[in-house]
Parts: sequence; structure tokens; C-alpha cells
Amino acid sequence: MSTEIIFATVEFLYGYITMKGKFNRLQKTMLRWNQVHPYNAFHAVRIQHQLDSARLSAVIDTLLEQYGLTGLTLDKSKGIYQYLGGPVRTEIRIVEAGDHAHAALCHEVETQINSPFTDDGMINPFRFFVIPEKGSFYLAIVYFHCIAGAESIVFLMKGIVSMYLQQKPEGFRQQLNLYPKKSSFYPSSLIRSLSALPSHVRDMRKAFRPRYRTPDDQHNGFSLFSLGPDEFSVLMKTGRSWSVTLNDIFLALLMKSLSPLASGRFKAGRRRHIAVGSIVNIRKDLGIDSKDTFGLFLGSFIVSHHVPRGISLKELAKDVHRQTETIKRYKLYLRTPIELFFAQTLLSLLPPYRQKMFFQKYYPLWGGITNMNMNLLWKQNEGENPIDYFRAVSTGPVTPLVLSITTVGDRVNVGLTYNTAVFTEQDVALITADLLHPILQHMIRS
Repeated sequence: MSTEIIFATVEFLYGYITMKGKFNRLQKTMLRWNQVHPYNAFHAVRIQHQLDSARLSAVIDTLLEQYGLTGLTLDKSKGIYQYLGGPVRTEIRIVEAGDHAHAALCHEVETQINSPFTDDGMINPFRFFVIPEKGSFYLAIVYFHCIAGAESIVFLMKGIVSMYLQQKPEGFRQQLNLYPKKSSFYPSSLIRSLSALPSHVRDMRKAFRPRYRTPDDQHNGFSLFSLGPDEFSVLMKTGRSWSVTLNDIFLALLMKSLSPLASGRFKAGRRRHIAVGSIVNIRKDLGIDSKDTFGLFLGSFIVSHHVPRGISLKELAKDVHRQTETIKRYKLYLRTPIELFFAQTLLSLLPPYRQKMFFQKYYPLWGGITNMNMNLLWKQNEGENPIDYFRAVSTGPVTPLVLSITTVGDRVNVGLTYNTAVFTEQDVALITADLLHPILQHMIRS
């Protein structure tokens, strides 16, 4: 038995006996990323109710204490975390915006995702801010991403909103599982994932690399835009008529919008593809009940395409769909821990100056998406004021641009985070216009 296996066994038993959690591979990787740039995520809900900041602060404190989400300690050397519990006093930042709430929200999000959380000693992994409007307000949470995925934060926000509005309690059950057992993947899925790795590596060797003007600069910019009911309806009808998913369409739209900025690939000898990624919620695959479990359970996959000049969105979306269908059929998104294990092993063999460029060189993604349908997680009861919901996440060292896509009601909100060393504000404006152009053109034709 190797030394590594012995240590892993001891750490698992230590965590189990003392009611501590053991970081999974993705969480360990995020902690490493956080050393390069703050790896934060953001959610906001627009509440159709007058702001009472004192009441809101008391509600947040009460729920965090009830759920046991206070007194977080991280032992990075042992890969173990623990919530010690106890009282908390939440300071809510109030951002006065007047008639410019949207602009204030974008500015505050950019500030917050570039502001680090401490990862030593006892920490509070949550920050809250509000933007008051006349008769309503935005409630936002910024959190240390390695401690939770988006679904956990949605249930936390549901609990806060329902208690604040004195409605029927929503969100988590009171007995929250903070230290879930890490379920193993099925052997068949593991074998398929490993057998598909060589083709995945070949795809990465064909992917054109984005240019980082200043590799040490990991600052994140942010913008926010929405698709209204008419545009969303067009997207849904188009997906059904093409027999592709909404996720496929967004991946294709992202590739097409990035294509002009990656035009150098047409002169490249081998690296002529654009590669983009997609995050997958794997709670169901692991048999985890979202309503009583708090944590991070994500997989990912990558699609790539040469995106030739003149290709139609329909053709590109169908090509993307063929790739995603295979990925879903064989659950290849479950191989993320394997990829991260190999990446971290290789990183440890490189000097620090080469580690900074590792993902940019060997894992050259141009962008990625994280897609969430809030209509499945936060149903609006008849007669209640509807909510609006927004998300964003730091880009990290793997991808320089991320679309956080949130379907809520009959609209889609998109938070666009980008690395300013790769994309300028003008680039992002062009990307956004190119994302929307096919949808608007389809509306005109119909």
C-alpha cells in the first residue's frame, strides 16, 4: 500500500470521526486558483418589497446559524473543512444607486468578485449587499466558491427571502448535511471516461490559444444583459425545431461570437478549433439530495469546433449537439476529478513561472457557460410577486470568459465575466452584440 493511500485513508477517517468534511478534487483546485485570483461567485435576487435592512440582517443571521453555516475553518494541509457554528453578525453593504440600479449592480459585482476572502483560520465565506429601489431592492450574496455550488446558494437565498417576507418557509430543511459522503462513480462511467481521455487530449491539441497580454493580470470585468420574453420564446422554439437543447444553442452562440476574436486560427497549422466548456451539476449522478445538502458537486465538459467562416448557427448548434449527446450518454462530465488530478500532478512538476501559463497553454479554452433553470428550483406561486435572479462567477485560470445563464420566469439573465488581460470592454460589447444578433434576426424573419 502506497504512502499516499495511507495518508488518504487516515484523513478520511479523521474527517468522519470528528464530523469534518474532506475537500473533493474540484474544491482543492479552486483553493489553488484562489491563490492566483479571488475565486468568488455571486447571486442576486430582486425582491418586490420595501427594504428593511435591520430585519434583513437579523433574518440572514438567524438562518446562517440555524443551518450551521458559521465558524468555517479550513485546514488546507489536510484537505479538511469544518463549520464550528456559533453566532454571526452580518454586515450588509447598502449601495445607493438612485435611478441607476443596473449600472450599480454591475459595478458592485465587479468589485466584489475581485475582492478576496481570507482562507486562513476561522472565516465567513459570505458577503451580502443590497441595492434599494422604490418599492423593491436587490439582495446579493458573494461567496467563496470552493464551499458551495450554485444550487446550494439558491436554496439559501430562498430561505432568506421567504423568512424576510414572512411566507411559507422555503429553502433547506433544518437538519442540513454539511459533510456529505463523497459517493463513488460507477466503474463503467470511470472506464468510459478514461477511454475517452486520449480523444479529449487530441481535441485540446487542436484548440487555438487565446492571447493573454499580461499573464499575471487576472482582473475580472463584468457585464450583465437579459433576453426578454420574446427573445426567450424564439430561443425555445428554435431549439425544438432544430432538436437541440438551450445549452447547445448557447454554446454555439458563444463560439460564433468568439470567432472574430480568434481569427488568427485560420492561419495556424494545427490549432484551428475554438474550445469552450460547460459546467454540469452532478448531484443527481452522486445521489445527493439538494434540499438537505450544502456543498460543491460539479462536473464539466468541453466541446470544440473549427467554426468556419459563413457557418450557420443551425449547423453549428447541431454539430455541438452531436458532441454533447455523446458526453451525456456516457456521462463523460464525471471525469473532471480525473482531469484535475492529472493537471495538478503536472503542475507540481513545473517551476512557478510556468505554472501560471499551464492551463493557457495545455487547456486553451476561450470561454465557458454555467446554465441554471431557476423555474425548476424556485417556482412562483400564483398571486406572489415574481422574483428576478442574476448570477456570476470568477473566470479563474482555465477560461478567460464565463457566461452565467439563468432562466427565470419567461426571461434569461446572463452575467458575463471576463479576464481583462484577454478581452477589452470593446471586445465584450462585440461578443454581446454577436450573441444577441442571431436571436433578433430570427425574430425579424418570423
